[in-house]
Amino acid sequence: MPEFLVDEAIEDYAYLQTGAEPPLLQELIDQTNLNMGWPQKLSGRLVGRTLKLLSAMVRPKQALEIGMFTGYSALSIAEGMPEDGRLVCCETNPRAIEFAQGFFERSEHGHKIEVVFGRALDTLDTLNMQLDFTFIDADKRNYLNYYERVKEMTRPGGLIVLDNVLWSGKVLQPESEIDDILVETNRRIAADPDVENVFLTLRDGLNVVRKKD
Repeated sequence: MPEFLVDEAIEDYAYLQTGAEPPLLQELIDQTNLNMGWPQKLSGRLVGRTLKLLSAMVRPKQALEIGMFTGYSALSIAEGMPEDGRLVCCETNPRAIEFAQGFFERSEHGHKIEVVFGRALDTLDTLNMQLDFTFIDADKRNYLNYYERVKEMTRPGGLIVLDNVLWSGKVLQPESEIDDILVETNRRIAADPDVENVFLTLRDGLNVVRKKD
């Protein structure tokens, strides 16, 4: 599969023509690249600014992130939330949590974020929330499980955003269990009468889903 699903020059142009993230988030990117393994897991400007824009449009009071990594996407979502908004982030990497917390403490939006360590499906069973906004970006084997569980918890008109739904293009020629799960998740969403969605070819694919009123 190609390293860039979109022509690299087009990707660079889109990046440059998208408004920059705040300086703290730029620092977070630099420090993630310097100090963390798998820094490519970080959402980056195009996805991050999309999340911020969607969040600012929805103004969620109750939000969820499944798969936080170093906190870039969490801070992007929180940036668009009202002051009394609550964003619960599920993460299983203690080092990533410690790293992210340092940036949350320095951010004017950090007070909106609550991090929960552990498996997301277990955490979901403990949450008593009607969700306005969810970002799913964790282990792909559970993508369909995450989607179905989160949809139950989402209010009419709420958004669910799933990242990496192109999976480096492997959804076109699935060869593994994970490929098949992502193909089925995408198919299930497109056929779901309870939602409307748009599948964006942004970076590694972003599926934006709205639960119908």
